Amino acid sequence: MKLLLRRDQKSTLMGKIAFTLDVRADLSDEERHNIKRYKLGNTMLYQSHEIVGGGGLLGAASRLAWKATTLNVSVDDLTGGKRIEIKDIVEMIAIEEQIKEAATTFAAVLHAASTFGGEEIVEL
Repeated sequence: MKLLLRRDQKSTLMGKIAFTLDVRADLSDEERHNIKRYKLGNTMLYQSHEIVGGGGLLGAASRLAWKATTLNVSVDDLTGGKRIEIKDIVEMIAIEEQIKEAATTFAAVLHAASTFGGEEIVEL
């Protein structure tokens, strides 16, 4: 698996700069097969916020507001490509690093999936 990242920027209507990060995984046929076989497409690789809130109507409203601004990246998002728009370059770099880390972990999952039913020799 290869992770393809593309950074860009654009001006908003208010004259501010918005940053975009396009992420996509370049997968082998075997990796695509294992994603389908093990039903990994909905697996969440990255979420920007953990949604917590109080009880009652106010708590439900705050959880809905957070959910609207939460960034989610799933396996399907990576395989199909996802564009993320960010207002701050520091946040963009942090998100990029977290997505790289999640993709590295997922690559290990795909490697393990390819070895089921067989042996793997690890040279130490």
